[in-house]
Amino acid sequence: MEIIDDDGQLFGAVNVVDALVVLLVAAVVVAGAALVFSDDPPEDPDIETTHATLDVGTQPEFVLEEINEGDTYSPGDNTELTIQDVHLAPEGGQTRVIMRVAVTGEADGGTIEYEGAPPRIGRSLDIITDRYQIDGQIRAVGDAETLTRDERTVVVRDTVDAVDAREIAVGDTIRAGGRTVASVDAVESFPTADPEQRTVFLETTLQTYQQQERQRFGDTAIQRGQSITLPGDGYTVSGSIERRGTLDALGTAAERTVTLRMEAVDDDFATALRPGMTETADGETVAEVTDVSVRPSVLIATGDDGSVNVVDHPVNRDVTLTATIQVRQTPEGPQFKGDPLRQRQQITLDLGTSVITAEVVAVR
Repeated sequence: MEIIDDDGQLFGAVNVVDALVVLLVAAVVVAGAALVFSDDPPEDPDIETTHATLDVGTQPEFVLEEINEGDTYSPGDNTELTIQDVHLAPEGGQTRVIMRVAVTGEADGGTIEYEGAPPRIGRSLDIITDRYQIDGQIRAVGDAETLTRDERTVVVRDTVDAVDAREIAVGDTIRAGGRTVASVDAVESFPTADPEQRTVFLETTLQTYQQQERQRFGDTAIQRGQSITLPGDGYTVSGSIERRGTLDALGTAAERTVTLRMEAVDDDFATALRPGMTETADGETVAEVTDVSVRPSVLIATGDDGSVNVVDHPVNRDVTLTATIQVRQTPEGPQFKGDPLRQRQQITLDLGTSVITAEVVAVR
């Protein structure tokens, strides 16, 4: 007996196509039953969360206005990034943004997979919402949900326009992205050789966070010599950290008598200098001239026969001054206006009607 006859019947009784359909339906039913009654149903993926510190660089004000804790971004199934904490600091006319984010993804062998790779240090991550799009680099990874915040008091030194120096006041607040990020606790201001500029020492308390066992303000580590920007109301201080601590840490107040010398100055300028002239700052006397000695500068002339003649200069004068100045005594020695006070050092005194720059001859 033929298995399939001339009419396409299987064993002369069942159409081949009908038989295949029946077999297919039976296979689906069996597979479904096996899935329903199986002792090992498919497991849900293992979802885990870690936390990372993300540096998203400097951002303009219109972007800062949109960034908020709680913002989320989901680039795919079972993956999500949530902003947990935001730190802001002024930098270069814009604002540096540091975030602590929660990164959620499928765990594979104890490592989270987020968009195809672990959230490792140095990797860049996107944050895209319906209001803004930014990206940043991972600086640290760990369990902490928020940044480890603290405060640090430092002294910042800068040379600013005299007009701006007068605007700086104790109690000023420094703001970035609508948040207070620093405050002015004390300020000292001193003249420079340029009457239009002044050297300022600003004692400021910074809102900081810890990264790799260092306190940071934005991307700046809190240590001597680091540059820092502090935009106040009507002024901007862009200087360097002179030291950590308060202005008192610059040394204890003391008084020194110095001998100063200027050579070859104009006679009218020299004769205008007199004992009793003072420099003041914030109502305090910084320096007082106690004695002035003026002599003609020496003019050396060579004759046609090679002879050398030493005569008094008709206009130029050499001036020797004695002054009492206020200094800060440090372990390294006295400092005047933040600079070491040593022989052959140039210092500047603003005596009201005259601004002089003279060489230190002696310190007593």
